[in-house]
Amino acid sequence: MRSFFFALILTFQSVAIYSQDTGTFGEQKSESGIQHSFLIAGRTTALVGEDGKVLWKTKGYARDAFVLENGNILASIGGQAKEMTRDGEVVWSYKLSAGNKELGTAVRLDNGNTLVVERGVKPQLLEVAPDGTIAVTVPLQPETDNAHMQTRMARKLPNGNYLVPHLLAFAVKEYQADGTVVNTIKTDLEELGGRAKRNWPFTAIRLENGNTLVNLTNGNKTVEFDAEGKVAWKVTNEDVGGDRFADPCGGQRLANGNTIICSYGQRNPKKPKLFEITPDKKVVWEFFHPTARAHEVHVISTNGNPEGALK
Repeated sequence: MRSFFFALILTFQSVAIYSQDTGTFGEQKSESGIQHSFLIAGRTTALVGEDGKVLWKTKGYARDAFVLENGNILASIGGQAKEMTRDGEVVWSYKLSAGNKELGTAVRLDNGNTLVVERGVKPQLLEVAPDGTIAVTVPLQPETDNAHMQTRMARKLPNGNYLVPHLLAFAVKEYQADGTVVNTIKTDLEELGGRAKRNWPFTAIRLENGNTLVNLTNGNKTVEFDAEGKVAWKVTNEDVGGDRFADPCGGQRLANGNTIICSYGQRNPKKPKLFEITPDKKVVWEFFHPTARAHEVHVISTNGNPEGALK
């Protein structure tokens, strides 16, 4: 996995800012004093320091976004995957294939390629080389012609396979590079409420222990599945005082074992757009903003300490 160098955090204040708005962005709340620096992707896509100041901001609605090791930002915005410098210059991009309708995932891989996923008449996962050529093409099996509902955030696994959530299939599928599905995690299990609860998988993250962390959007829950697809851990609104989960989309497992959850559908300004929960289901940090929509998140540091490898 890629190492994320903390030196980037230290240079945030010295780089050019692609925004006139460098004031405080939202409010972080934590009884134990947790402060994060993070990149939020959505209606507003911004890099926020631990002090709450905007360090970088761009226009457009991002579906996926990461801070890269070189300090640039990679984001999926408006049918393009774009790598942008801190002053807004686009230094690399990939445009959605003709005929397809949406581009979701955008992740820079260890090999230098960029993983993207296209939805539409030809749903596919691609590895795009730095020179723009297609290095890998994986045909996907979403089980629906509804382009918007075919897939969400895909990730590459250490074994070279790909983890792809399929919403209406109620399944997270593991694909080989030739398109063969070698494993399926079902999210419509009876103990999760079955299909009636609309447990659509959105973000799926393979953890170091071999389990898979999945945010289930309309089902308003986060579940950790073991290698056999059984529920190892789950958290719902019943565990967190109600109404914090509102269409959870993005997420991240932190180095300390806590989990960051994006409450994408949250409209109540008194409720968090992002929150952090411990393994014993205690909420220890929240981020509030009146208009932000948290589609994905990349936490960079916590109280001056780097979060380590990208997830």
